[in-house]
Amino acid sequence: MALAMFIGLLLTLGAGIGAQWVAWKFRLPAIVLLFALGLIFGPGLGILHPSAALGWIFRPLVSLLVAIIVFEGGLLLDFRQLREAGEGVTRLTMLALPISWGLGWAAAHYIAHMEWGVAALFGAIITVTGPTVVLPLLRHNKLQPRVAAFLRWEAIINDPIGAILAAVVLQVVATRVPIGTDVFLTTVLPDLLASTAESLAVGILPAYLVRYLFVRDLMPEPLKTPLLLTLALLIFSICNMSMEGAGLVGATVFGMALTNLHVPGLSELRRMKESLVVLVVAVLFIMLTADLHRDVLAHLSLPICLLTAAVMFGVRPLAIFLSTIGTGLKWQERLFVAWIAPRGIVAAAVAGAAGYRMTDAGYHSADLIMPAVFAIIGGTMIFHGFSLRPIARYLKLTLSNEPALAIVGASPWSIDLAKCLSGNGIPILLVDNRSSALIPAMRKGVPVLRAELLSQYGEEALEERPADYLISTTADAIYNGLVCAHMAPHMGRQRVFQISPGVARLDFYHGLSRDARGKLLGDPSWNFTLIDMLFEKGWRFMTAMADEASAAGFGSVQNRLDFLSIRRGQSITIRSAEDEFPVSPAIGDMLVYMAPPAPPPPVVSTEELQTQASAEAGAGETAGATSAPSQGG
Repeated sequence: MALAMFIGLLLTLGAGIGAQWVAWKFRLPAIVLLFALGLIFGPGLGILHPSAALGWIFRPLVSLLVAIIVFEGGLLLDFRQLREAGEGVTRLTMLALPISWGLGWAAAHYIAHMEWGVAALFGAIITVTGPTVVLPLLRHNKLQPRVAAFLRWEAIINDPIGAILAAVVLQVVATRVPIGTDVFLTTVLPDLLASTAESLAVGILPAYLVRYLFVRDLMPEPLKTPLLLTLALLIFSICNMSMEGAGLVGATVFGMALTNLHVPGLSELRRMKESLVVLVVAVLFIMLTADLHRDVLAHLSLPICLLTAAVMFGVRPLAIFLSTIGTGLKWQERLFVAWIAPRGIVAAAVAGAAGYRMTDAGYHSADLIMPAVFAIIGGTMIFHGFSLRPIARYLKLTLSNEPALAIVGASPWSIDLAKCLSGNGIPILLVDNRSSALIPAMRKGVPVLRAELLSQYGEEALEERPADYLISTTADAIYNGLVCAHMAPHMGRQRVFQISPGVARLDFYHGLSRDARGKLLGDPSWNFTLIDMLFEKGWRFMTAMADEASAAGFGSVQNRLDFLSIRRGQSITIRSAEDEFPVSPAIGDMLVYMAPPAPPPPVVSTEELQTQASAEAGAGETAGATSAPSQGG
């Protein structure tokens, strides 16, 4: 027993994290790999049976992991974002979601022969397109800003709303009392409303308590994140005690309340939450997939495939086209959004928790929920994940495939750098919060973003126009460090750079902590004052294609500042004195450097020109005389 649990833990954690690393390295949908691992370990090889190995603790464990997932989804929903998202995104939620629910409900009943109650729950579950699935796809595939914003906001908003809808439907259908009967109206409906109200209260009131404690500094920093996670799990458990499924509502509302009350200190939770969700997603997805029974999958393969096809090619497109009538979306954008709707961990988690509840309620087709939902997840992740890029290219909805660079801080020399790169086809985004500083860049055709990158809006705006690398170039070294430290968890610590804050500040012990600043751009002496002074003296940014000599001498050329090398379509290598190994461009790479202006040609007087012409003429006569005998002979 102990050996089986050890093997299961090793497979779940080790393979789960390994699969996510492979997905990151090769830009693959992580959930596809996790889904495949679960099927291989469970129904395939039969070496992982979570419910048999864990026994009675399996269902409570799944429920608690679900609570963390829906709590994380609630933290993402800021009502200010909903207002700024625009009419199109609002329609995708307020109109497309109920249409999708109704069509999915009917498809599950008539195609997969689910009972009406089970079909209603299935339709509610598949309305969710979670950000844990959509956002990685958007990072790996550079879409036009409006299309990316539509998919991103739909996922963020639908995540908690879909979870709440599934919880409410679960509460209704689990009673098995027909809607409209006296028993439903006099007993079930009041209990449902009371449980929902209780879940709202239990989710909102602790958020006010948390805000009171945090604002008045009554909670030490090390206890803040543990307190929030503990409260989320307690709220989930308390709400479930009154009615099964109400915990989903309570945990989601608690996260939404914390975000919209603007509780200070949530940034630390969000960073830890991102790491925690990676682990939870791996564990939960592999466990739920591995627990599927082989005979159920084999017996239900045909109706599940038909239902999956109906949802992908009928339910989703019809819901999107109906809900976006009269909007400003182009037909290419409507077609693309109608196709791309990958379901992920929230749908799997809710299905895992609700399936057992429906079985206990006596529904004969309850065992269809798990395989049907997982078929939707697998089908959408495979087809949508791998077709997103080619379809977006065909519809002309993608940005350049070149690696993109964000430059923070608009100054004359940073604008010149941006113009140099943009003119050579490298995607550039110049970021500053001053309109006056961005106007010269706009006049030169450089793409700009007016935003404070340390704000939530600035961070979200940069996600919609994804950058692979960042250089902070303002005159304020501390601000540059804050920007790099803020963006490092999202872009990677080795991809955020800043100009030198000064040689003394680079000391690892006495200077600025490496965790509080970006990687050094160039040499320690390249501070803002030096580069600005060189620009005033006429130095400008230039590019050249690397040959054997220039590639070998990159970074060591006298009277030139070598900044970066670019391998078209692959990567940007930014030179840094902190590199463990020196930059070694390959032949054919684009070299970007700052060089002084070419010296003007020497001024020659008229007398000197006449003298030079006479000397050349005399040399010509002498040469002719010398060659004459040779010709005669």
